[in-house]
Amino acid sequence: MAYDTHLAERIRWILVDDGVTEREMFGGIAFMLHGNMVCGVTHEALMLRLGPQLAAAALDEPHTRPMDFTGKPMKSMLLVDPPGFETDDQLAGWIERARDFVGTLPPKA
Repeated sequence: MAYDTHLAERIRWILVDDGVTEREMFGGIAFMLHGNMVCGVTHEALMLRLGPQLAAAALDEPHTRPMDFTGKPMKSMLLVDPPGFETDDQLAGWIERARDFVGTLPPKA
């Protein structure tokens, strides 16, 4: 799989104490909390699960785009291109939003 391993390491550093697991999916790597995807890396982009409302609102922010692998955008997810998470604070802010949303979901068995 071709994805930015440096970005994956930055994410691991942020999520180190959250009991997060990793899984290969979407042509990259995903970080899961209680079986639900929080975020991930595909190619050089950051994948985020924000829920439909937060994802739609985040698309107004710079360096974001819909997550669309099949011709139909996933309404609860988006991609952030590298200029949108250059600093650790930017990356942590995105991940915090996704973690907060996923924290509202029931755990998967």
